[in-house]
Amino acid sequence: MARGQWGKQQLVPEAHQALDNMKYEIAAELGIPVYKGSEDYWGQISARDCGAVGGSMTKKLIQQAEQMMQNM
Repeated sequence: MARGQWGKQQLVPEAHQALDNMKYEIAAELGIPVYKGSEDYWGQISARDCGAVGGSMTKKLIQQAEQMMQNM
């Protein structure tokens, strides 16, 4: 856990699992060899590949938020 995170309650506990699922889905789409069960250890994956997964997740989350705003 990062510094300053102790004692903070998650607002949506289900979000952690959903984001993990998205992370592994995107890694598979990008051809990055990470498998469920490795959980949070990605030590064998390059920083560039990890960044690509994180960037793709951010892009996808922004697209989803924009779609939700358009449908309001």
